[in-house]
Amino acid sequence: MRRACGAAAEVLRAVAALAQPGRTTAELNDAAGEFIRQRGGKSPFLGYRGYPGQICISINDEVVHGIPGNRKIQYGDIVSLDVGIILDGYVGDNATTVAVGVIKPRTAELLRVTEQSLVAGIAQARVGRRVGDISHAIQATVEAHGFNAVREFVGHGVGKKMHEEPQIPNFGKAGSGPKLKAGMTLAIEPMINAGTHEVEVLRDGWTVVTADGAPSAHFEHTVLVTEGDAEILTWQKKTQ
Repeated sequence: MRRACGAAAEVLRAVAALAQPGRTTAELNDAAGEFIRQRGGKSPFLGYRGYPGQICISINDEVVHGIPGNRKIQYGDIVSLDVGIILDGYVGDNATTVAVGVIKPRTAELLRVTEQSLVAGIAQARVGRRVGDISHAIQATVEAHGFNAVREFVGHGVGKKMHEEPQIPNFGKAGSGPKLKAGMTLAIEPMINAGTHEVEVLRDGWTVVTADGAPSAHFEHTVLVTEGDAEILTWQKKTQ
């Protein structure tokens, strides 16, 4: 899991650097596929229930599961990148949302707060805590700033399969849900909207958008539950 998650983090960072005005989402997808191959892995997304992309690319009011294609990235967009890799039989899964150029102050706050909520959720991923503690920490963080967590899509366990138990909602009651045990590997992924929490799925059957057209942000880490602080398996240190 450490190797798979480390590789997933490397690919995510490399693709994020390519999110520039004028590039198409298909170009980012193709680059991601090559980065994944260079690391000896394959995408867990490609072909999953018929999904056609190596990664998911969602822009502005698209929440998750955006299909790569001919759409060009524009200055002022926010681009959510969800990247996974299968390596030696294990899955690494992570996501980030990047600002392309200067974005509106409220949208910049959305990105900051969503990432803060991920940090708050990870802080609750400890032996003896419950899934609801993670969920509540995320919800409380974003609602304090007037944002809303998506209800229909959730985080999850991850390991030999991309989606394993337990499900990890981004809203909920502290002290509820399954108890966390040492050795669990969890994909914690706040999907946070600037407006209503309600979402819709487009006709392509995949792309999830906010019901009111407001922007949405998505951040994700895979973490290992330990007796102490969770180990962030997809942490990628920045280099100068």
